[in-house]
Amino acid sequence: MSFDSLGLAPALLRALADYGYTQPTPIQSAAIPPALAGHDLLAAAQTGTGKTAAFALPLLQKLSTSGQTMTRRPRALILTPTRELAAQIHENMRDYGKHIQVSATTIFGGVSMGPQINALRRGVDIVIATPGRLMDHMQQRTLDLSAVETLVLDEADRMLDMGFLPALKRILQALPKKRQTMLFSATFAPAIKTLAMDFMHNPREISVSAPNTVTTLVSHQVHPVDAARKRDLLLHLLSVDSRRQSLVFSRTKHGADKLVTFLNASGLRTAAIHGNKSQNARTRALSDFKSGRVTVLVATDIAARGIDIEQLPIVINFDLPSVAEDYVHRIGRTGRAGMEGLAVSLVSHDESGLLFDIRKLLKQDIAITPVSGYEPSAPLRVDAGAPRPKQGGGGQRQPRAPRQGKTAGAARPNGYAPQGRGDHAAGNQRRRSSHRPAAKA
Repeated sequence: MSFDSLGLAPALLRALADYGYTQPTPIQSAAIPPALAGHDLLAAAQTGTGKTAAFALPLLQKLSTSGQTMTRRPRALILTPTRELAAQIHENMRDYGKHIQVSATTIFGGVSMGPQINALRRGVDIVIATPGRLMDHMQQRTLDLSAVETLVLDEADRMLDMGFLPALKRILQALPKKRQTMLFSATFAPAIKTLAMDFMHNPREISVSAPNTVTTLVSHQVHPVDAARKRDLLLHLLSVDSRRQSLVFSRTKHGADKLVTFLNASGLRTAAIHGNKSQNARTRALSDFKSGRVTVLVATDIAARGIDIEQLPIVINFDLPSVAEDYVHRIGRTGRAGMEGLAVSLVSHDESGLLFDIRKLLKQDIAITPVSGYEPSAPLRVDAGAPRPKQGGGGQRQPRAPRQGKTAGAARPNGYAPQGRGDHAAGNQRRRSSHRPAAKA
């Protein structure tokens, strides 16, 4: 199958050809035709399979062929859980829509509202927003959603996990009842499906893989190690090839910062990305990692669905995630676009229970291989009664996050479709205020 067979407009096909995309991925093949036909969609697929292009292409086609309104009110709204994901989707829209006259802008927190208000006043077809900042604009009456024809919720489960449900309900109430609604995510829990049915009309349900499955292109390794020697083992693994781009996951923000200090002092170019970083710092760290100026990026789970770099060779779990499903999202950063990847986990004895949960979720064994010189003082237990880290301190769970980006100038294998670099990165912490309990982004 080719993109030509999906019913896309020549201008979109031309843009895809400009970037060397010839064959759609399974989620794109399954989702684009019903989306073009105007159906509501509830679509799930593994990370790295091109979900962003699956909704961006039909949306761009719809807007480019339906004419423009005189008021230039937004005709499409894309909601994402994180700032980085919003920015990445915007970049995707520019790439895919380079030969058509459709305008888009981003609305998210951490930056001034002034430029966003000016863009809205000038008129825009697509608004790509995080719920918190969108609510700010709604309250200040700087945004009119009454002309929205299409709503896309990207990483819907993530938005609910971050506490955006109250904001989502208020946003949905402000939208026209007659519209097309598309939900895209890596997973859909039963609670999300129940919620979706409340504001969707006979949605077509699409799933191109079983929930919580991982691509066969990723190899898994577990290195047992005493907790006190984890940093040394990590340095040993990274030093094998200091030029290799490596994404390292820490369970806590404080732990991520400590790792960055340690690795930089050891001569490795390292940066951190997590919720306590300013928007500028997060953007700079991600940009430096994509460009190769930084070779090691240390992230909390807040970045698990947001970092999309073609040919990222390795993901290292310095700490196992507190929730097994997050392992799937973490390692989904590698093994993308047909490239092989490696997922390495450094597991101490008190994380044995977390490893058991991951193996049970994946329904597969993961090889446990000690590294010479770093053998643990006590073997891992891989049964249901294995210990788990205590919550609080180093074991507290971080909010989970967003996916997709591509390295500038990186070669794409022939025949691979756009991977929707905007299933994207490092979201923000949940924040509360006296006047609105919803999370902000």
